[in-house]
Amino acid sequence: MSEKLYYLVVGGKPTGPFSLSQLKEQGLKPDSFLKTADMPDYKEAQEMEEIRALFAFSKNYTAPQYFAGFDLRLLATAIDWFIVFGIFSLFELIMALIVADENTTQQNILSGIFLLPFLKIFYHIYMERHQQATIGKKLLNIKVTNLFGQKPTLKQISIRNVSKIISTLPFFLGYFYVFLNKKQQALHDKFAETLVIKDRLI
Repeated sequence: MSEKLYYLVVGGKPTGPFSLSQLKEQGLKPDSFLKTADMPDYKEAQEMEEIRALFAFSKNYTAPQYFAGFDLRLLATAIDWFIVFGIFSLFELIMALIVADENTTQQNILSGIFLLPFLKIFYHIYMERHQQATIGKKLLNIKVTNLFGQKPTLKQISIRNVSKIISTLPFFLGYFYVFLNKKQQALHDKFAETLVIKDRLI
């Protein structure tokens, strides 16, 4: 029995045919359109049982409908900075009380200020990996997902947070990209193929 072959729509045009092993090399996504020679029309990959099994598309997904705007994201960021800076300040206070040496305390504070942005990146990666949201996002009922509304991978979360450096410089222009697309992705979301969504309009 010959191996089943699939035609894949790429950039609006049919390509292929591809075997199942070749489809793995095509970056197949749940909403990619596929068909075999004996199918009358194309279907989304997540609708086809053998494709779901091979690519671990475990269930049909509902594309996100509501996205967190600039205002919610800015407020979440402010809350997270307050939390991270509060923890940092408490730690520095404890160290100052323990060391009780002015020069050492000043050096610790300067070193801590330099490390603060990196600590915040680590905080975001950790929280978004395990909870899909930082504390600030949780308080506002928004979360980070992949393009299909599902939990993003560690790679996506890492790319998202490290590339915030690009979004920040110069003048936070990457954040204003949210006003230029319907899914309200910042530039770092675009790089990581992530979304920041909310469950409903509020």
